Amino acid sequence: MPFPADKSPVNRLATATSPYLLQHAHNPVAWQPWDEQALNQARQENRPILLSIGYSACHWCHVMAHESFEDIAVAAVMNRLFVNIKVDREERPDLDQIYQTAHQMLAQRAGGWPLTMFLTPDGTPFFGGTYFPKTPRHGLPAFTDLCEQVAEAFHKRRRNIDEQNIALRNALAQTLPDASIGVAATVFDTQPLIAATESLAQSFDRTYGGFGRAPKFPHPADLSFLLRHAEPRMRSMTLVTLQRMAEGGIYDQVGGGFCRYSVDERWEIPHFEKMLYDNGPLLALNADAWAETRDPLFARVAEETAAWVMREMQSPVPINGAGGGYYSSLDADSEGEEGKYYVWTREQIQTLLTPEQWRAAAPHWGLEEAPNFEGHWHLKVAKALDEAGRPLITAAKQTLYAAREQRIRPGCDDKILTSWNALMIEGMAHAARVFDRPDWLASAQAALDFLRNNHWQNGQLYATSRNGQVHLPAYLDDHAFLLAALLELMQAEFRPADLAFARELADVLLADFEDRSAGGFFFTAHDHEALILRPKPGHDNATPSGNGIAAFALQRLGYLLGNVRYVEAAERTLRLYWPQIAHSAMGFSSLLLTLEETLTPPDMVILRGPAEECAAWQQALGANPRRMVLSLPNVALNATSDLPEALAKPESEHVNAWICRSVHCLAPVDRLEAVKQQLAVK
Repeated sequence: MPFPADKSPVNRLATATSPYLLQHAHNPVAWQPWDEQALNQARQENRPILLSIGYSACHWCHVMAHESFEDIAVAAVMNRLFVNIKVDREERPDLDQIYQTAHQMLAQRAGGWPLTMFLTPDGTPFFGGTYFPKTPRHGLPAFTDLCEQVAEAFHKRRRNIDEQNIALRNALAQTLPDASIGVAATVFDTQPLIAATESLAQSFDRTYGGFGRAPKFPHPADLSFLLRHAEPRMRSMTLVTLQRMAEGGIYDQVGGGFCRYSVDERWEIPHFEKMLYDNGPLLALNADAWAETRDPLFARVAEETAAWVMREMQSPVPINGAGGGYYSSLDADSEGEEGKYYVWTREQIQTLLTPEQWRAAAPHWGLEEAPNFEGHWHLKVAKALDEAGRPLITAAKQTLYAAREQRIRPGCDDKILTSWNALMIEGMAHAARVFDRPDWLASAQAALDFLRNNHWQNGQLYATSRNGQVHLPAYLDDHAFLLAALLELMQAEFRPADLAFARELADVLLADFEDRSAGGFFFTAHDHEALILRPKPGHDNATPSGNGIAAFALQRLGYLLGNVRYVEAAERTLRLYWPQIAHSAMGFSSLLLTLEETLTPPDMVILRGPAEECAAWQQALGANPRRMVLSLPNVALNATSDLPEALAKPESEHVNAWICRSVHCLAPVDRLEAVKQQLAVK
C-alpha cells in the first residue's frame, strides 16, 4: 500500500532545490542526492547503488513513484539492498548523459525516463533499464524481484561484473571524438552541408512534416539549419513542419505553447508535458517563418507562445530584480491523469460556446469526428477558417481558456535553469526583433538580468536556482547557450553590460571547458567532480549541441570584435568533429551552422547615429539569422571608450553603417538603400 504522505519520514532529499527531488522527499525509500556522502557510504559498505534519474514533468516517472517508491514493502527491499540515489536529470545533465549512454550499451536499446541503473560503488553501471512495474507485466519483471536478482548478482558474481565494468568504461571512452583524426583535416568544404540536407530530405514526412515516423519530435536545430538554406525547396521542409505542428495537438490550441513531442506522426496527440527548452527555439522559428512568408498562422503561434511564456512560465519581476527567470516545465499529468487539464468532451465545449461559435468551432477543431484521446477531444485544426470564422474562434478560445483555468492545473517545475532560460531568452529576443515587440524584449532582458544578478557570482556561472537558492556549477550548455542569447539580445537593444557579460562568458568557456590540446569543449569544467566519463558532446539532442553552439557563438563574437582567440577556438572545435561530420552529417546541425559561417562569414553591420534613425534602419534591415546588426545610438552611448575598438564608432548627426565580413570592413555608408543593396535586402 502507498506510504501515508503525512506520516512519512523525511529522507535526505528534503533540502533539495529540485521540485522533482522534493516530490520524493517523503518516500519511505531512503533516497539520497548524488553527493560524496552517498557515494562514500556505498564504498564503505560495499553496497551497490540504485540510481534513479527522472524529472518533474515525466509521466512514467510519476507512475513508477506511485507504484513502487511510495510503497513500504518495495522501499524496504530497496533500503535493505542498495544505497538509493535520486537525480533530477535537468539539474544534473552530466550524470544523465553518462548513464543514458551506458544504458544504451548495456541494454542495446535507447533509454529514457525514468532511468533505473544499478552501479558498483565506484559509479560504474552493470545493469539497468527504464520503467519497471511493481508487478510483472508487459514482459517486465516485478521491481522487487529484479532488485533481489541484481543484488544477488553483485555479491555472488562480482568478478564477472568487474570485468564487464572494465569493458564498459573502455567503450564509454570510445564515444569521445578522436583528436588524432581531426588534426589531419586542413580544409573545410561544403560536402557535409549538402549531405545533411539530402539526408533530412530523405527522412522528411511530406504529408505531415517533421522527420521520420512516430513518435515525432520537433528537432528545432534541424529546422533552423534548413530555414537558412538558399534553396526554397529545403526551406519549405521547415515551413511545412511548422505549419503542421501549429495545426496539430502538439501545439496548445487554447493556451499557446508546444508540448514536448507527438506520440503519432500527425502531430495530433502529444505527450502533454510542456518544456521551456523547446518553446524558445520554436518561438524564434515561427518568427522567421512569418518573416519569410507573412503567413498569419506563424504570427499567431508566435504571439500566443510568447504570451503563454510570459503569463505562465516567467517568475514575477519585483523592483529588487529577484524575479524574471523562466520556469522549467509543466507536467503532463493533473489529478493523476495524463492530459486531463487539456482535453474536452463535446458537451463541455458546446455548453460553453454560443451557437455561432460552436458552428465555427466544431468543424475547425474536428469535434464532429470521433474522439481522439481516451473518449475525449484534444483540439487540433481539422479545417481551415474563413474570414467570418476567425473572430468566432478567437472568442471561443478565450472562453475555453477561462473555463480551463478553473481546472486543477498541471504541476509547474519552477526551478530556473540557466541553459533553458538562455534558449528562451534567445527565442524571445529574436521574435521581439522580428515583430518589433518591446514587451517581449523586456521579458527576455528581465530573464537575462535575473541570471546575471543571481546565477553569475564572482566570475562563476551556476546552473540552477529555486526560491533564491543557487547551486551546482554550470555546464557547457549553460555558458554556450547564454553566450548565444546575449548575441541575440544585443541586436534587439544594445546594452554595454550585455557585451561585457558576453566577453566574460567567452573567456570562461575557453579557460574552464576547452580542450586546448585536442579541440572542442568538455561538458563539465576542468575542476568538476571526477565521473566515469567526461563527455564532449557534438550531436544535437533535445537541445542543441553545447559544442555546436559554443563554436557558433564564439565565432560570431570573434568576427564582431575582431578577436582571433574566439575564432580559433571555434575552428579547433570544428576540426575535432570534422571526421564525424564528413562521415555522417545527420545530427550535427548546430556544428553545421558553424561550418556554414566558417566558409561564408556572416555580415556584421554596426549602426551609429541618432536613436530613432538607428532603430528605423535596423527594422528595415530585418532580423535575418544569417547576419548580425548592432545599433549603437548616440544618446545611449555617448562615451565609446568602454567599447572594444571594433565597435567604438564615432557619433554621427545621421546614421552611418559599417559592414564587415570576417576581418574585412567596408567604408561607412550613410544611405539606407546603399546598405540594403550591399546586403541584398529586399
